[in-house]
Amino acid sequence: MEELLLCEDGEEVATRDAYGDALVELGTEREEIVVLDADVANSTYTERFGRRFPERFFNLGLCEAHMIGVAAGLAQCGKIPFVSTFAIFAAQRALNQIFQSVAYAQANVKIVVSHAGITVGEDGATHQAIDDIAIMRAMPNMTVIVPCDAEQTRAAVFAAAAYKGPVYIRLGRPAVRRIYARCPFRIGRALLLREGEDVTLLGCGITVGMCLDAAEVLAQQGISAEVIDVPAVKPLDREAILASARKTGAVVTAEEHTVVGGLGSAVAEVLCEEHPTPLLRIGIGDRMGQSGPWKALLEAYGLTAGHIARAARELVEERKRYT
Repeated sequence: MEELLLCEDGEEVATRDAYGDALVELGTEREEIVVLDADVANSTYTERFGRRFPERFFNLGLCEAHMIGVAAGLAQCGKIPFVSTFAIFAAQRALNQIFQSVAYAQANVKIVVSHAGITVGEDGATHQAIDDIAIMRAMPNMTVIVPCDAEQTRAAVFAAAAYKGPVYIRLGRPAVRRIYARCPFRIGRALLLREGEDVTLLGCGITVGMCLDAAEVLAQQGISAEVIDVPAVKPLDREAILASARKTGAVVTAEEHTVVGGLGSAVAEVLCEEHPTPLLRIGIGDRMGQSGPWKALLEAYGLTAGHIARAARELVEERKRYT
């Protein structure tokens, strides 16, 4: 795992906001970067790139499938397209085009979506992508990244541009606290944020901060929690996860996504195959999203530091009964 520098100023920035700035920075450095959006550039913040480089920005309107096809064609011409829309539209409305024109063709297209998960809030279930990680993780040739904060988003965007092949980056709507002052991001590598002995907490995206808070709660209860940020759900850092599981003997995963097919499932597969370990998956159960304030929804769906800490404590106590 990599050396890193954590942020302590408490500032909150939306990952989609950081994406907009990163695109402008990247576009300044590399002329082959082009950006496509599906008429939501004011929400994905790709409009910043459009204002700076209008000749390299293309608004395809509410035609997400067409946008993916155009991006695949631009990639074949040597461009590096970044395409953006809301996660629900990319993972569902444009799914066949992503599979055929990007993944199957191994096109060098970067799909960066915003408004993922239930933190979309009042927009409700129809706009809350809660299964997109599972969909993209199951797709051959697709790399899946879920940044936890602004700095990691910037690093992920630059890493995606340097990587040859399809990439899916999942961003959120609300402002979230900065975790990193400096993030040495590499695709396929997890980051150790806090060492522990009794239980491993694995998070991605917004749940990384929750895992850190849960570790503080557990420490007050005499439980030492190891916290690992897993920004790359695919390819997964199997070695880091296995090393921590062998060390603590108990694992809890947390994700703003269905527990079917996401981070928890990916970790379960690794542990089952190589080192069977007690595991609890925190996420959205077999249910749809709903409309409401995003913080209230996180509470209603059991996605808080308190829920993570409680699950970890119960897992540690149960393991002790059988050892």
